[in-house]
This record gives sequence, structure tokens and C-alpha cells, in this order.
Amino acid sequence: MMVTIDRAIQLSSEAALRLLEIGAVVKLRTNNQNGADTSGELEPEPGTGPQKVRVAPHWNAILGLVAIGVLYGLLPEKVSIGPRWLLLAIEGVFILPFVFAVMTRRRVSPVTLRVGSMVLLGIVTFVLSVGIVHMILSLKKDLNGFDLLYTGLLLYGCNILMFALWYWEIDGGGPERRQQPAHQLADFLFPQQMGELDEKWAPHFFDYLYVAFTGATAFSPTDTMPLSHRAKFLMMLEAILALLLLSFVVSRAINLI
Repeated sequence: MMVTIDRAIQLSSEAALRLLEIGAVVKLRTNNQNGADTSGELEPEPGTGPQKVRVAPHWNAILGLVAIGVLYGLLPEKVSIGPRWLLLAIEGVFILPFVFAVMTRRRVSPVTLRVGSMVLLGIVTFVLSVGIVHMILSLKKDLNGFDLLYTGLLLYGCNILMFALWYWEIDGGGPERRQQPAHQLADFLFPQQMGELDEKWAPHFFDYLYVAFTGATAFSPTDTMPLSHRAKFLMMLEAILALLLLSFVVSRAINLI
């Protein structure tokens, strides 16, 4: 009887020790898992941190502005408002200080740069809009044949370049703000940004030029969607100007007006 009792006490002690060992192992594994999760949260994987977004340089936009001034200078005198070189001279007043600052490595305030760009684009938009209206009013008495097609193509090219600059300037708050690492574009949705195909991709000036070309040709968005109200308004305005220009040129060409 005593032997049986001693044997039972021994088995109970072994079972208790076994349970303690199992509990210690489970606790150790839990701590290791928690520690692994915590370390994973504190130490991000290589390459997953925020990276600087690369955007097109300002030189592309400057060349676009100069091209508009040159095309406008090639218009017939009967269509242009004032001297044909006037628009190019106005652009030079805005562009040359920026070029000088870049060449001398002086810092230009982003606010000053953005305000100057918006004012200049507003002037260019007004001048080209007046030029298109003036061309329409001059169809019957001044423009025929080659002069009509020549003027229409020049104004059509100016229209595309002008709105490409508008899209490049407004998208995501402007090119300066798009340089921020964690910034997200909010005015246009390009195909490369759909479904997170390439998180490092950023639109360049040529991408906005393509959007402007398709908008002036198809009179509607194609593969790039406008998201904000200002982007939609600009695309509507571009389509209206292009439609007026093309419809009146074609109507005059087939002698409807």
C-alpha cells in the first residue's frame, strides 16, 4: 500500500514537471513570435521605404512655351493681335529671369515660380483664344486656300502645346510638389498608375503633351482620366477650342461658310 502511494506521488510530480516544461516552451515560442513581428514592424524591408519621385525638368516646359511663341509669330498679320513677336517677347520677360537664376545656381521660390507660370499661361491662353476668334471672323474676307490651312494648323499646334503646359502645371499641385517622396498625383490618372503597376513611375512633360494631343483630336479623354474639377474644365475648354477651330476650317474648305 505504501509502495503504491509513493509510486502515485512520483508520477504526479513527474506530470507536474512535464506540464511546467510544456508551459515554458509555449511561452518562449510566443515571445519569439511577438519579437519577430515587432522587429518586422520596426525594421522595414529594404527598398520599401519612401523614394524620391522623378519628374520632367522645367526645360521641357520652357521649350514648349518658346514653341508657342514661335508658332504664333508665324501667323499671318491679319490674324495675330498686335505685333506677331509680342507673345514671344512677353514669354521672354517671364522665362529669362528663371533661366538666369538656374544658370547662376540661385534658388527660386516655388511659390514665385508657380505664380509666374500661372500668370504666363493665362496670358498665352487669352492671346490664343482671341487669335482663334479673330481667325473665325476673318474667314470670309481674308483667309482662303493655303492661308486658311496654314493658319489653322499653327493655331491647332499652339492649342495642344498650351494645354499640355496647363496639365503639367496643375497636376498634383505642380511639378515642385510632385517631387515630394510621399506625394500622390490627384488630377490625372495615367495607365501606369492603375493597379499599382509601377509605384516609382511619374509623368513627364511628354505624357501631358500626349494627353493634350488626344484631347484636341478625339475631343474627349482616351487612356488618361481627369479626376479633379479643374482638370475636367481644362479638357472641356481644349476640346471646345479645337472643335471650333477644326469645324470652321473644314466648313470654309468645303464652301459652307
